[in-house]
Amino acid sequence: MKLIVGLGNPGAQYERTRHNAGFWFIDRLARDRSATLREEGRYHGRAARVSLAGESCWLLEPQTFMNLSGQSVAALANFYKIAPQDVVVAHDELDLPAGTVRLKLGGGIAGHNGLRDIAARLGTREFWRLRLGIGHPGDKAKVHGYVLSPPPAAEQAEIDAAIARALEQAERIARGDFEGAMLRLHTRPEAASRAAPARPGPRGPQE
Repeated sequence: MKLIVGLGNPGAQYERTRHNAGFWFIDRLARDRSATLREEGRYHGRAARVSLAGESCWLLEPQTFMNLSGQSVAALANFYKIAPQDVVVAHDELDLPAGTVRLKLGGGIAGHNGLRDIAARLGTREFWRLRLGIGHPGDKAKVHGYVLSPPPAAEQAEIDAAIARALEQAERIARGDFEGAMLRLHTRPEAASRAAPARPGPRGPQE
């Protein structure tokens, strides 16, 4: 079983801000799978269970605000005994330009409070990160206001395109083909399209 988490802040005032890029990814993934995210008090978030490539996956949007994201992630992961290496966290990434998406296991936190809390509560940094580039304002003092502001239309379109590319790899990620997903996400789109297709896995019913 996999747990795919999107990070963000709850509330209408944060809905379109850059810091909610992880929520945008989960919202679109749930819609693609005809799933409805529902409030789950015991997991401190909105969650849905779906089938991806025949694999059972939980989708989760913590409703604890960013700094306490780990409370929600750990509650669901511990209840279902999901190992940290089977947790994928989609989040906004200042160190990548808008329109870029990268996948990696572990590594630094780079000042991201959501990742910091997840690592603290899981007891490890060895979980997967789906890094959705939002660019950097160029001044550390401006970061807080930048991530809590909506991107302009052109930048939003680039982020949406990156999310679309990530969604194309959701089934590879669900069945554990992280290398195949990284190959396609980290390669220029025209080169990735020439990559050999992965062997299709069994498909289960959508939930």
